[in-house]
Amino acid sequence: MQLDSTQKILRKVEFEKAIEMEEEKSAVLRCHEIITEGGCDVDKGYTGPVLPTGEDGKFTITIDFIRNMIAYFKEGKSIPRRYVWEIVLGAHSYFEKEESMVTLDVEDGMTVDVIGDVHGQLYDYLHLLSLTGEPSEKHCLLMNGDLVDRGSWSVEVILIALAFKWLYPKRMYINRGNHEAKEMNRTYGFEGEAKHKFGEQTYKLFAHVFTAMPLATLISATQPPSGPTKDVILSPEGKKRYFVVHGGLFSKDGVTLDEIRKIQRIGHQPGQEGLMCELLWTDPQELPGRGPSKRGVGIAFGPDVTKRWCELNGVTGVIRSHEVRQDGYSVEHGGLCTTVFSAPNYVDQAGNKGAFIRIDAAGSQTYTQFDAQPHPPMKPMAYASNGLASLLM
Repeated sequence: MQLDSTQKILRKVEFEKAIEMEEEKSAVLRCHEIITEGGCDVDKGYTGPVLPTGEDGKFTITIDFIRNMIAYFKEGKSIPRRYVWEIVLGAHSYFEKEESMVTLDVEDGMTVDVIGDVHGQLYDYLHLLSLTGEPSEKHCLLMNGDLVDRGSWSVEVILIALAFKWLYPKRMYINRGNHEAKEMNRTYGFEGEAKHKFGEQTYKLFAHVFTAMPLATLISATQPPSGPTKDVILSPEGKKRYFVVHGGLFSKDGVTLDEIRKIQRIGHQPGQEGLMCELLWTDPQELPGRGPSKRGVGIAFGPDVTKRWCELNGVTGVIRSHEVRQDGYSVEHGGLCTTVFSAPNYVDQAGNKGAFIRIDAAGSQTYTQFDAQPHPPMKPMAYASNGLASLLM
């Protein structure tokens, strides 16, 4: 009797998940329908930055618009809901064409900046962009997840990132983090913020587009290493390459880059187990082997796990985020695992620096630290459903 009851509950949960997934998938179509029906036009009284239109009459994105939008956000103002939809849909059109693991080749003369968690800290993010520079012909940005939640300008942060993705799809890359997920957004503020600022349909659109974000990026040098390589793990071509992922490695050995590339992610939440969950949730530990996660989701993986995985896949090192580091970054596991975190003075409490990593065409890394910036008197978690939610997540 109890087994039957449990099975009924499980079937009900699975059915509700399926319905929710279909609603998410239809969010893109529904927004297109509303636009076509004239239900999301720009208010005639709007006097802010104007998103230009092309010869075909469709909206298009320019660097001038992005710069003006950023200035507008700094004044505490918001753009029309129609512009929000156009930006999100524009970025989505590129995400859905990307594999679950994107390959990013660093050509001679190029650099890539890897940015860790930003968590809606708009004023720190804008300072960070002033240090990295905008994406350009010779410069890529890779945001390694957790753009949203906790900080109370998450909508503005994600819109800036998605606008750059729409404008420069091959120069702006965004990995999904564990906070680009519905369960986390419900608790840690992004759902409440998006609905408050732009309504429920906008939140549904964001929720689906988060599922289209790639899960990892393989940054591959195209030039020979510049220093000694005696103990360095290189690609089959003899070059350095880095596996960039929000969380980390896996509960089992033997996972290949091809397996990650082929994960079916679009329309799916990370869940509590499996490769997608582990990519977004796991953490390194000092002890060898694997251990339980302090978060209750995913696992902790030791230096031996990292070494075996890097050797199996010809990867020079893992770059991940997901955890505060007082210096903004830390090099762990004998140099094979680096954590980078880009939200300084996290949630106005941690007192940490932020950092980003610059990688050149030879695969050399440099680290840049930065401090928190002043911001208007809006507390973190202002839109969260539970203001006392754990900072561990």
